[in-house]
Amino acid sequence: MHRQDTSTEVLTQAVLRYAVDRMRLDPVPLDRPRTEAELRAMAGRTITPSGLGGLEALRVFAEVLAPACISTDHPRYLSFVPAAPTESAILFDLVVGASCIYGGSWLEGAGAVFAENEALRWLADLAGLPAGAGGVFVSGGSAGNLSALVAARHRWRSAGPGRARVRGLVLAGQGAHSSIVAAARVMDADVVAVGAGGRLTGVDLAAAVAALDPADRDRAFAVVATAGTTNAGIIDDLAGVAAVADTCGLWFHVDAAYGGGAMVASSARPLFDGIERCDSFVTDPHKWLFAPFDCAALLYRDPEQARVAHAQHAEYLDVLTERPEWNPSDFAYHLTRRARGLPFWFSLASHGTDAYAEAVEHNLATARAAGELVTSCGHTQLVRDVGLSVVLFRRIGWTPEQYEAWSDRALLDGLTLTVPTSWEGETVLRFCIVNPRTTAHDIQLILDSLASDP
Repeated sequence: MHRQDTSTEVLTQAVLRYAVDRMRLDPVPLDRPRTEAELRAMAGRTITPSGLGGLEALRVFAEVLAPACISTDHPRYLSFVPAAPTESAILFDLVVGASCIYGGSWLEGAGAVFAENEALRWLADLAGLPAGAGGVFVSGGSAGNLSALVAARHRWRSAGPGRARVRGLVLAGQGAHSSIVAAARVMDADVVAVGAGGRLTGVDLAAAVAALDPADRDRAFAVVATAGTTNAGIIDDLAGVAAVADTCGLWFHVDAAYGGGAMVASSARPLFDGIERCDSFVTDPHKWLFAPFDCAALLYRDPEQARVAHAQHAEYLDVLTERPEWNPSDFAYHLTRRARGLPFWFSLASHGTDAYAEAVEHNLATARAAGELVTSCGHTQLVRDVGLSVVLFRRIGWTPEQYEAWSDRALLDGLTLTVPTSWEGETVLRFCIVNPRTTAHDIQLILDSLASDP
């Protein structure tokens, strides 16, 4: 069954050829979704008793399924947060899969864990965390935020034995990501939204804490600041929030899932002053540091506090938990994990950190240019200043229905995926630029298409 035969060699070559051909596309096709009925008619029955055979299954994927998936690395995919993995990271993702590495323990994956920790150390240094800081790569910002808040609550409960059955409380800015509320729901905790205007300040936090009644004040165990809100690229007052969190004994977590990549750019790093005081932060290399999905870095100032909260104990795990080595599974809610940080490490090791800084600076420059184009275009207006690489703007005079109709048509025509969002109750458009291949010309093409009503 495991013998290398001719059919396996042929399939291997076909898969590699597909991967290489996909990477050589410039630009990649934007593609578009199809209905379930369309896909059933086009793909036919794919799971059968005797199997389709590898080459036929690959054909169905290449000709039917893949074109029904929007390419997040297209230079005019500007919605949500796009992706732009380097070719080296993509290729090494194939290596990680082929190597069958278990990334949960040092015993089983020492080399992989060492490499991942090298990449994590670079991120910790960008943030200014101390030498003892460390963490783990998880699947995304949602998993990172949840794991950090679980560690925060564990510290809070450990400091007061009577808190074991008390429902905790998290304070977060108005612009906090939806995953914070989702994490609190999973943890059976409450969230208090703090501040106004989309940016959390130390003054806002101090006032919110002072306004809590004594019972709620004792329930408060963490504050979440955002370093680059997804919708607008706003960075909270990290230094001010850190000072209040320290005074009030709150765990200070920074959600930099989208914006954290900008720390590598010297022009943007001062915007993150105060992050060096955090107890934990998360940033997603699959968003703005050119790694494939799914790769989010979760870092702790004191990893031991995370380990005591997350390490799982069972007889068959004693051989791992009783050893002093670094076990990635100890630092988030997971146990089994792939070595998802390796493609990011390989790309960093291959290209060097200077290339990363240059690429992010290019994204920031393109976003500023996009803002200028929006301003100079007669039928569009900026809604607010460009935040990191996010551009929020309105098409003057349009209704929500017109925005939606234009967005659907632009995707169908293969021009762009730029979907409407809202800002202070108004339907607007949003560019998020994290792909170095996105140019001012791409932005101009999109703005030109907005000239006439859909």
